[in-house]
Amino acid sequence: MLKLGIGECTATGPRERNEDFSGVVTPQNEQLAVKGALLAVADGVSGHEGGREAAEMSIRSLLSDYYATPDTWEVTVALDKVLGAVNRWVLAQAAKQREMAGMATTLSALVLRGRRYTVAHVGDSRVYRLRDGQLQQLTTDHVWDRPDMRHVLKRAIGLDSQLVVDYAEGELQSGDVFALMSDGVWERLDPLRIQSILSLYQSPQLAADDLVKSALAEDGQDNATALVVKVDAVGDENFADMLAGGRVLGLPPKLKVGERLDDFEVLELLHESRASLIYKVRHLVTNQIAALKTLQPLLAQDVESCTGLLNEEWLAKRVVAHFFPQVLPVAMERRSCLYYVMSWHAGATLQKQLDTGLHFTAADVGGIAIRLVKGLAVLHRLSIVHRDIKPGNVHMGEDGRLRVLDLGVSLNAGMNTTNKGGNNPGTPSYMAPELLDNEIATVQSDLYAVGVTLYHLLTRKYPYGEIEPFQHPRFGNTVPPTRYRPEIPQWLENIVLKAVAVDPVKRFETAEEMLLALEMGEAKPIMAPGRMPIAERHVSGKWVLIAILSTIVNILLIYLFIVS
Repeated sequence: MLKLGIGECTATGPRERNEDFSGVVTPQNEQLAVKGALLAVADGVSGHEGGREAAEMSIRSLLSDYYATPDTWEVTVALDKVLGAVNRWVLAQAAKQREMAGMATTLSALVLRGRRYTVAHVGDSRVYRLRDGQLQQLTTDHVWDRPDMRHVLKRAIGLDSQLVVDYAEGELQSGDVFALMSDGVWERLDPLRIQSILSLYQSPQLAADDLVKSALAEDGQDNATALVVKVDAVGDENFADMLAGGRVLGLPPKLKVGERLDDFEVLELLHESRASLIYKVRHLVTNQIAALKTLQPLLAQDVESCTGLLNEEWLAKRVVAHFFPQVLPVAMERRSCLYYVMSWHAGATLQKQLDTGLHFTAADVGGIAIRLVKGLAVLHRLSIVHRDIKPGNVHMGEDGRLRVLDLGVSLNAGMNTTNKGGNNPGTPSYMAPELLDNEIATVQSDLYAVGVTLYHLLTRKYPYGEIEPFQHPRFGNTVPPTRYRPEIPQWLENIVLKAVAVDPVKRFETAEEMLLALEMGEAKPIMAPGRMPIAERHVSGKWVLIAILSTIVNILLIYLFIVS
């Protein structure tokens, strides 16, 4: 577990007011492992009444809002989102209050998590690291290069509507000492003096006190703030750290029933695809039955697939809800290969139930829809888009619970959203039209897939016909489900048709909106979306129609001219 010693000191110095502000959050247990400890120092811009307010509110907002961001976001993504919001708030306050005009602040922040650190920096506060007796400055001052303008900031929170933050990441080592300080400290102490003070004390608090005291003793004319943290022990390596460090375990060979992998015995091969393998396994000590997922051995050199499996586990660990299988803890030192283990549940997917000839009533489908949308709402609140909702990824357990499977192609706000190769992953018949045009998946595209799933459960058909890979379908008006099954309630049909609308604007905006429509049902039915005009179904068809009409008109005019 990550263990830290922290010291913090600030002094007003000869000035009337202390415009520096610093803060620390060191959460416990799971939150420390997931989000890490956060330390920050800010220096309000001198000469403005709002300098102190800008520094204090920036730090307070950062320390609270960072821990409110989704656990699935990478550290840099979470910091950037929060600091962007802080910058907008400072600008708004300066615009609303005349006495706050020009309020701005520098900010340097440090996140320590697991075995890695992340620095976020804007302005001329600084972050140093002392390692093995060597001091290194981890930040660059955002000031003008001219000697007479070195106190003029080029970048700061509240200085510009477009905030550009510097980020740096690296490995942690036990014994590392980090020092965050305002310019009131580092301007008066040269690097050798800072290194000497940080090396002198075992106590971070004594080091912080000495840095501030020494800076003021050197005729310091500014506020002085120092925040010192010593890494007594690094934390456990988590999967986000593994992805950042680029270290991936090897893949196991294809396993047979009865073979063992680390602490697990293979009982059955549950699923095999071109890319993945899922085994039903038994823990050799606890006898707990679980599902173990890994990749096909042929993908051992495929870094993208291997890191994708790590990211899948990382996402799945963050989704704690009974609508999803739960990832079971397996210590890294107990793994010899790349895999992860999740809870196993007796039952079958909706697709398997369809394949066995099971007939779903409208009431069955309505109940499935409510639970499926509730599960998606959990994902979407964590900024995760599933991208492959279909009957084969919806499991009905013998315990009566519905579970959404396979986060293998899921997308979250902390991931790179570029579609490599120009294609979205997923099953074409369940993919929204915009995904087939290589647009980024959204909440609306997930809800489209839900609509197709419900349509298929009701009719065993697809709203726009079955779509094959690499096919470029034309989306017109879908056949209403009641055409195949007249007993389907009109309110349920309207919900399905709205979910599978070609235009994302005409679909449900959120899972919660769709859930409300399902729960209200017949008591407050929604209207079905309007059918697409013929001219909009196929653009070229519109021009053909215009050309035909034009030709007829011209022939008629010629005839009238000849007759007359």
